[in-house]
Amino acid sequence: MATASSERCPDQHWMARAVRLAAAAFPPPHPNPRVGCVVVRDGRVVAEAAHERAGGPHAEAAALQAAGGAAAGATAYVTLEPCAHYGRTPPCSRALIDAGVARVVIGHRDANPQVAGSGIAQLEAAGIPVREGVLGADAEALNRGFLRRIAGGRPWVTVKVAASLDGRTAMASGESRWITSAAARRDVHRGRAQAAAVVTGAGTVRADDPRLDARDVAPAVPAERQPLRVVVDPRLSTPPGAALLRAPGPVLLCHGPHVDSARAEALQARGAELQALPLAEGGLEPAAVLRALAGREVNEVWLEAGPTLAGAWVAGGLADELLVYTAPHLMGDAAQPLLALPGIDAMAQRQPLQFADVRRVGEEIRITARLV
Repeated sequence: MATASSERCPDQHWMARAVRLAAAAFPPPHPNPRVGCVVVRDGRVVAEAAHERAGGPHAEAAALQAAGGAAAGATAYVTLEPCAHYGRTPPCSRALIDAGVARVVIGHRDANPQVAGSGIAQLEAAGIPVREGVLGADAEALNRGFLRRIAGGRPWVTVKVAASLDGRTAMASGESRWITSAAARRDVHRGRAQAAAVVTGAGTVRADDPRLDARDVAPAVPAERQPLRVVVDPRLSTPPGAALLRAPGPVLLCHGPHVDSARAEALQARGAELQALPLAEGGLEPAAVLRALAGREVNEVWLEAGPTLAGAWVAGGLADELLVYTAPHLMGDAAQPLLALPGIDAMAQRQPLQFADVRRVGEEIRITARLV
């Protein structure tokens, strides 16, 4: 049914619907971008779809199949420029042409060099007018990690921290269970599922023995779609009996160039994949870890680590946002800090942040802050 907003600003209205469709796909279709498509004819939706998983139908193909003959003469609203090349699936630009759509509206151009305007060119060459840039910022936000990887060579990095109101993440002894409520921990599991990789340090693995999978979510995430668990482990000190090696899903241990071969074999026997990376002062070179993950087509990284590793990534300019779950209690000045950021001695050296979102999750306040 047509609404007042769809009649006043039809392109924005239907693109907003396509954005919501793409955002709702869970888990995301890693390593592919999130895409939604709405096919509209005479002011009414005749079909809509989102890209659900890599190797499956793209949003356009799924929506056109559902629309059938009703797609002829319709307008297709797509959050991302339709692909014009053969990848895991046939090109969507050709599918739109063959379906006889009269017009295509897109959120933004694809940054992938294999597409990068060729989908638009193919549609226009077939006589189909294309309008681009409708709700472009919203459409781009769906795929911030994909765009960062394609343009910048590294994934988008979210640093997740659970802290007390006085900014403490663990007692001096290392005890940290549980700082936050069950509701906040469920929210964390959903965040893990949205990411392509969950990264932690070997110290956290030894101290807390976490699984780092996305298990407390609905719908359940199958084993084959669990995020890649990555341990930054310069000396390959992860115990072969670690819980994350028993949990479903892949595990990657990033280590330095010289490690004990017997330990490496024991970890590989438990299903871990090993990757040697260059060392920097104090551990593995953080940028090398991110380059390695980008090479695996990882779009978004969720970093859950202690204050030293998390602080190093923030100080090195390799974090894009902080996600802080602030719990309503105090842990005292002897407890461990939010981040280890040595070298900040004057107000002029502060790390600026920009609050992007603040909301209540369970008993906690969840703050999303972008690094600027």
